[in-house]
Amino acid sequence: MLWIDGHPVAAAEPLDRGLEFGDGLFETMAVVSGRVRLLDRHLHRLSRGCERLRLHTPDLDALREQIQVAAATPDTGVIKVIVTRGEGGVGYAMPRHSRSRVYVVTSAPRRAAIRPGIDGARIVCLSTPIAASPRLAGLKHLNRLEQVLLRDDVAQQGVDEGLVADTAGRVISGAMTNVFLVIEGVVVTPAVEHCGIEGVMRGAVVDHLARRGTPVVVRDVALAEVAVASELFLTNALLGVWPVIELDGRPLPIGPWARRLQTEIAQWAE
Repeated sequence: MLWIDGHPVAAAEPLDRGLEFGDGLFETMAVVSGRVRLLDRHLHRLSRGCERLRLHTPDLDALREQIQVAAATPDTGVIKVIVTRGEGGVGYAMPRHSRSRVYVVTSAPRRAAIRPGIDGARIVCLSTPIAASPRLAGLKHLNRLEQVLLRDDVAQQGVDEGLVADTAGRVISGAMTNVFLVIEGVVVTPAVEHCGIEGVMRGAVVDHLARRGTPVVVRDVALAEVAVASELFLTNALLGVWPVIELDGRPLPIGPWARRLQTEIAQWAE
C-alpha cells in the first residue's frame, strides 16, 4: 500500500523531483511483531539528511504516527519512507518555496529471517569501485544507480553479497550492507566520510558494543585487511547481523562476535 503525505494513493506523481533527479532520501525499516525496529534512528537519520540536502523536514511526530499505523497493518514486514523535494519544474535549480513530499510504502517481509549460528553470507570482493562523493557521503539519498549495478554484479556471480572499495582502494561497504571486520581481536568498521551509507544498524551495533565496553574502531580499511580478518559480518536494517561464511570462495567460520550480536539484536524493537 502507498501513502503520499498521509493519504492513500494509486501512484506517485510523475514530475516529482525524486523521480526526475533522485532529489530526496529514503529509509527502509524492518517491522518486527508489528513494531518498527530502530525507528528513532531511522527518523534521526532522515532529519539529518533533510538538513544536509536542504529539504523541508516533514513533521516527524506525524510521520512517526503514520509509520506506527502502517506497521500494525497485517502481513507488513517492511516499511519504506521516501521524502522528495516534490514538484519543481524541469531544471536542476531548487524551487525556493517547495515543501517535501512524503511517501510511505508497506510490503511483506523480503526474505526469511537469518537464523543465528546457521545462516551466513557467501561474498566476493567486487572489482568495480564506487566513486567518492564527500558531499553525499553517509546519506541514504535516492540516487542509488551504483548500488543497482553492483547488486546485479553480485547476482551474476551467484553469491549473496559483494564487498566494494572506492577508487582509492578503501573498503567501504557491501552492495546493500555495511561491513565489520575483526582484526587481532578488535572490531573495525570502515569510515563512510568519502562515500557509502551510514547505516542505522551499523550505528546501533557501534553504540551497543561501546556500551558493553568494547568500542568499535571506525577508520579507513585497506582491501588487503579483509583477507587477514579473523571474522567478517555484515549489517543492514532488514537483515540485522549477517555473518560471512565464504569470501572469494574461501570458507570462513561464523565467529563469536556475530553469533553474540545476532542473539542480542533479535530483541531490538523500539
